[in-house]
Amino acid sequence: MRLGNLIKELDFIEIVNINDYDEEVEGIKYNSKRVQPGDLFICLTGEHVDGHEYAEEALANGAIACVVERRLSIEAPQIVVPSTEEMIAKISSELFANPSRKLNIIGVTGTNGKTTVTHLIQKLYEAFNHKCALIGTLGHKFSSENEYKDAKHTTPQAPELQELLWNINEKCIDNVVMEVSSHSLVQHRVDYVDFNGAVLTNLTQDHLDFHITMNNYFKAKAMLFSELVTGDFAVINNDDEYAEKFKEVISPSVNTYTYGVTGKADVMAKNISFDNDGASFTCVVKGKEYKTKLSMNGMFSVYNVLAAVTTALALGFDIEKSINVLEKIPGVAGRFEIVITKPTVIVDYAHTPDGLENVLKAAREITPKEAKLICIFGCGGDRDATKRPKMGAIAEQYADKVIVTSDNPRSENPQQIITDILAGFKSVNEVIVEPDRELAIKEAYKLANANDVVLVAGKGHEDYQILADETIHFDDREKVREIFYGN
Repeated sequence: MRLGNLIKELDFIEIVNINDYDEEVEGIKYNSKRVQPGDLFICLTGEHVDGHEYAEEALANGAIACVVERRLSIEAPQIVVPSTEEMIAKISSELFANPSRKLNIIGVTGTNGKTTVTHLIQKLYEAFNHKCALIGTLGHKFSSENEYKDAKHTTPQAPELQELLWNINEKCIDNVVMEVSSHSLVQHRVDYVDFNGAVLTNLTQDHLDFHITMNNYFKAKAMLFSELVTGDFAVINNDDEYAEKFKEVISPSVNTYTYGVTGKADVMAKNISFDNDGASFTCVVKGKEYKTKLSMNGMFSVYNVLAAVTTALALGFDIEKSINVLEKIPGVAGRFEIVITKPTVIVDYAHTPDGLENVLKAAREITPKEAKLICIFGCGGDRDATKRPKMGAIAEQYADKVIVTSDNPRSENPQQIITDILAGFKSVNEVIVEPDRELAIKEAYKLANANDVVLVAGKGHEDYQILADETIHFDDREKVREIFYGN
């Protein structure tokens, strides 16, 4: 795309030192070190870094111009705009020919369950012979059979996202299901993405280090639903505390569907039971009943499947076939993943109070009466500290034995994080504290009998541990197999 044609589409304050409007814009970069000749450099202002300070480096690496929020005192081509954070999405969408307009895109948001629900919806699309790409926490893939690629963020930054949507369109894939994080909504990463549907899993405490209040967190998530237009659809967890507030921001012209376990909803589950093989329930869709036996376990899995069934209803898919497809899906890596048996060791991504409570309840359901439920968990550093004592209290309430350890301490002192967690316990006499995560798993190995259940929570699919000065390889699943099986 020619630079002049791109500039015509922008809301700019002034143009500085641009002489050649016919130059081709080859790409968009916001990291000066990654700039290549022909790129447009966007000076983003973040929490810790101001991109304006790197404009000269970007120009030296071949940038044809810089998009800035303030005129720089250098003799270089500049496009001055009110907000580079907002403008980067517009520029990215224009450069890649507004790819989302040619795609059917469903956004899934919520505190927990986004990854699983997107995978379930992708499977449903494919079962009805519709190609569907997936974008989310584990990365992106063009079909359920492909391997994941790139997982720097749950929702990519605008240039990467728009390029990915362009690639999806080039591959003749018509449908996309993607996780939409609250950060991405506030930071304008998904601006100029034309969503055709939105799904809410739930809203519970998380990311308050960023949003500060739950109301701000709600407002961020609600942005996805407020942008829906006539002909789009919304799927809402009717049991969620914020359900009615979400409904209030949805236009009356949008088709809204609900699901739940309590009260009334379009799609409901009743007669729910759990065993070692999974969850069983009666799925009620618009008054019609379907016996359902999942390969996944826990109440959270019931809710995730209800979200997928409701999306199938919104898309006009056959419900009986949809349920049959969902029944066969074993789950997602690192989400209530049973790594070994005898004892049963489960690895899960739960890193919020609600997430930990849900997975502990699910683990309790499959713990024999005379056996112990052992929980290993920690909390991430440089993140919402207020959830730490809450998670400690939840672990003490639902587990028979708790081992508190580290989980991506980042720049914080691991011992301080653990101290914050312990503040939530009524009694710390029975708690085992082991900051070394590998040694914590070894402690569980010593404690566990053949019939016991061990939950290793917090990291799930992650295969790394972020420390103050380095990131090391660490995979809970690998360590569990190594320690419990000796290989």
